[in-house]
Formats: sequence, structure tokens, C-alpha cells
Amino acid sequence: MHFPSTLLSGRFIRRYKRFFADIELDNGRTVTAHCPNTGSMQGVLTSGNKVWISQSSDPKRKLPYTWELVEIDKTYVGVNTQNPNKIVSKALLAGSISSLATYSTIQAEVKYGNENSRIDFLLTDIHHNRCYVEVKNVHYVKEENKRRVAIFPDSATTRGVKHLHELMTMVDQGHRAVILYCIQRNDCEAMRFGMEFDPLYTKTAVNALKHGVEMIPYSCNITLSGINLYKPLDLITEI
Repeated sequence: MHFPSTLLSGRFIRRYKRFFADIELDNGRTVTAHCPNTGSMQGVLTSGNKVWISQSSDPKRKLPYTWELVEIDKTYVGVNTQNPNKIVSKALLAGSISSLATYSTIQAEVKYGNENSRIDFLLTDIHHNRCYVEVKNVHYVKEENKRRVAIFPDSATTRGVKHLHELMTMVDQGHRAVILYCIQRNDCEAMRFGMEFDPLYTKTAVNALKHGVEMIPYSCNITLSGINLYKPLDLITEI
């Protein structure tokens, strides 16, 4: 996935009203960028952090700038939660996710389930077997037991719990169901569930695993040109 424009660099000042971030550009000018991330953004919102923003040429946009990256511990970290679906879509089309490479048809944003949900990707093979793929954005990482471990979720997510139940229903109906955790950084070795942030999600996720829902954490390679899936990581399931 390529960024829509050449990124501009600056320093993070503050986020406010969830969707706004003040950025001081390297030339000294301060701009307000759209913050495309409604989560807690654990470990990201430190004043003075080096950040990068994209610029839109669309005259109808109220905010022409979008916050894309932040540098943490000398690592690029993606903060735009609209990007993981684009990253995964490109990987699916390229057949670069080995466990999902056998499907011939890829559909995005398909209605499914009992709770008026939409699945990020519905994959179908030549035998009409279905695979429901939900994509989750991850960026928070901690040092634990001498390993850098990504953590999801980093705040309570009732929507995430709903998706787990919907995917378990798909398994009950004889379909394959997968959650792909797109970790927008490449400096971690494993992922675990954020029990300290959302015990309900964690317990439901462990139950979903036992139920047959597959969960695949993937790290990303990030440059100032774009973001691509890098490699699958271990999933720590102990709680």
C-alpha cells in the first residue's frame, strides 16, 4: 500500500476531540491534521514525537492533512486505522498470505451474520467454500519477558466482541473464519490479547479460538513510501 502523497514530517503537539491532531511541521508552521484513529492510541500520544502526515488535494476536505505515521523507539508506527484493510487487500490480491492464498474470489465489505455486521473480506474458492476475514489494527507494543509483544485491544471494544461472536457463528455454519491482526510496525516478535484493557474481549477471543476461529498476527514493513505486510507472528493465548 502506497501513501496517497509524499509525506510531510513534523512533531506531534496534541490530539483532541478524537479526530484532530495539531502538528508542528519541520518548517515551523503548525497545522491541524485529521486523526483517523478513534482508539486510545496507547504509547503514541507523546508531545514532541516525530510524525508524518499526508496531504490531500481534494478541495472539499475540511482538513487536507492526515496523520499517517509516528516514530517510536526508532521505529515507524502506523496510526491510520483506515490503512490495514488496504494493506491486507493488497496482500490478498498478491497471494502473499500463504494461509489464505487458495481463494479465487475476494469481496470487501459484505453483509453477514445476525447483528447487521459487515465482514472486511469474504473469500471464496473454486469449490464455493467461504472464508470470512476480519482485519484488526494493532500498534501498541510492550517489552515483556525480553520480547517485544504487540497487544490488542488497547482499550475496551464492544464492536470487537460482537465480531468474535459473529465469526463463531460462521464456524458453526461450516465456514472458515479468520481474524488478521495487522500490526502496523515491525519491531515485535509476538502478540497477546490485552486482558488489562478489555477482559471481556480477551476471554471471548480465547473462547473463539477454541471454537475454531483462526487468529493470525502479522507485522508490517513501513517506509515513508508505504506499508506492506511483513511476516506472521506468534500468538500468546495464556491469560
